[in-house]
Amino acid sequence: MDIKKFIENYDLSDFPIGLGGCRISNLNFDSCDYDVIIFDEKPEQEKIAQFDNALVMIHHASLSETRSNKLLQYDKLQIIRDESWDLQMLLSKIREKHAFLFSDFAKNCLIESLFCCQKTKESIQNSNVFAPCWQKCATYYLADAISSINHQRSSPSHMLDSFRKLEKSPINEHISIVTQTVGIERATPTLLERMLKSTIGFSDLIEKNNHSKIIQQKYNFFIKNSMLSDCYFYLGYMNKGNFIKIKDTLNREQDLIHILKVAFDVEADTNLLQQQSDLIQKSCNDILEIISSA
Repeated sequence: MDIKKFIENYDLSDFPIGLGGCRISNLNFDSCDYDVIIFDEKPEQEKIAQFDNALVMIHHASLSETRSNKLLQYDKLQIIRDESWDLQMLLSKIREKHAFLFSDFAKNCLIESLFCCQKTKESIQNSNVFAPCWQKCATYYLADAISSINHQRSSPSHMLDSFRKLEKSPINEHISIVTQTVGIERATPTLLERMLKSTIGFSDLIEKNNHSKIIQQKYNFFIKNSMLSDCYFYLGYMNKGNFIKIKDTLNREQDLIHILKVAFDVEADTNLLQQQSDLIQKSCNDILEIISSA
């Protein structure tokens, strides 16, 4: 795809612009979208565009960003436009703080995972229908933490495959807890098709930005290449992001459990949920202890 032509057609040339995501890494699939990041200081959510038979996700960003998770997504951006050199200066600062940003993001994810474990247990005690959704989120936060400790950016399409290639270490041993509690052993073509429909429905309901087109495209790639476990992991990760967006209003969103039961492929056995939360909680605490003493 001609990125410069895309920027001209969408009249985005007044700001520093970079290309990020899978397309600038050695992990990209044919199904991966193009992540175009516009540093226009606008607090808008992502937009999806179609250009040259490719899907483009337009991200709005700030040159004064301080959050580690965002800064890591900007790391190693391919600069498309930067007449003021402000973007180049930001990328230089990110490279200087590289190790700190990965460590900070990992710690934040571990804390979020522990929070989700606690929410799971509270929900079980209160017979709250969202208990299994919180458990899924706890697992995905743990996965993000392990990925970050290994200096890998969060990439739900590729994370499971990246985990398979990591060397053994005390921290990487906890990958088994991720795979054990996320549910990938249940992945079948029939289940994944049902999960896809609900994941797309949930995305359209929460994001309202056609992100579902990218979800569909990646699902098609995974199924075509018989990557069932990776597809299951990816769909769950997408639901985790949207679930967290509405976590503070769940008491008003009780009906969403009907779509989330399928989208997340939730576990109904509360005893098993409790056990899984205990396992994730222990992993988070063990990893925090390892990185704190390093």
